[in-house]
Amino acid sequence: MSEASAEIVVVVRGTEVLVDRSNGTTRLCSREAALGYGGAPIFVGLSNGQRWYATPALPDLQLPAELGFCAARALFSELPEATVHMIGRAFACVEFEQNHRFCGRCATPTTLAAATAAIEPNERVRVCPNCALTFHPRIPPAVIVLVERDDGRLLLARGANFPAGRFSAVAGFVEIGESLEDAAQREVQEEVGVRITDLRYFSSQPWPFGHSLMIAFHARYDGGELRPDGVEIVEADWFQRDALPQLPPPISIARRMIEDFLARAAPPSN
Repeated sequence: MSEASAEIVVVVRGTEVLVDRSNGTTRLCSREAALGYGGAPIFVGLSNGQRWYATPALPDLQLPAELGFCAARALFSELPEATVHMIGRAFACVEFEQNHRFCGRCATPTTLAAATAAIEPNERVRVCPNCALTFHPRIPPAVIVLVERDDGRLLLARGANFPAGRFSAVAGFVEIGESLEDAAQREVQEEVGVRITDLRYFSSQPWPFGHSLMIAFHARYDGGELRPDGVEIVEADWFQRDALPQLPPPISIARRMIEDFLARAAPPSN
């Protein structure tokens, strides 16, 4: 494999990515097309022996019929999970470079911290040459909680921005000064009105489409009546394991939590 063929370049425009839909399939556009329709490539990382780059789309593009921009979330069911993960990293890298071109303290143009990059090639740091302020990618932690009742029902909620009919676990960002446990209890009570207990860590997942780190917990219901806040959560209900609504895509940690619950709660086979 040549060096060029081992490279993948993702063209980013807002929350969209340039794809090729010829031959009835959806795939990232070729490296050659990406270099023609994007700006300076930014190194994203390595995956399966391939070097990934991101590039912001050039303005006012005239694209051939087989190429077009697609919302990244629409690709969850069309591309392998590893590819979607790298696309998410590409978005984050482009946003970091664009948002920190200038120092937020003194407005001086920032530069890449070359000395740091030589030691830690995966670390992204920009530095102000005037006041020495450094900038790192923003990765806010968020908690996601799957609440279970003793009768085997699950609490699932529909966010205001979810597709019609889709429900998931309750989630929210950690506030300043909070522990993960405090944030989990607060988010569930604020968004759906119930109290929880017996928090149990499940797993974590980097979620670059929100530039966050999702920390997942199972919990048990501890009282209160369901009252969706009407702002972030528009519906919430307790669901039997054999009558679940439309669930999040398999790539999400919420779906893995639900599947873990179903596996644990499944009746023994004969």
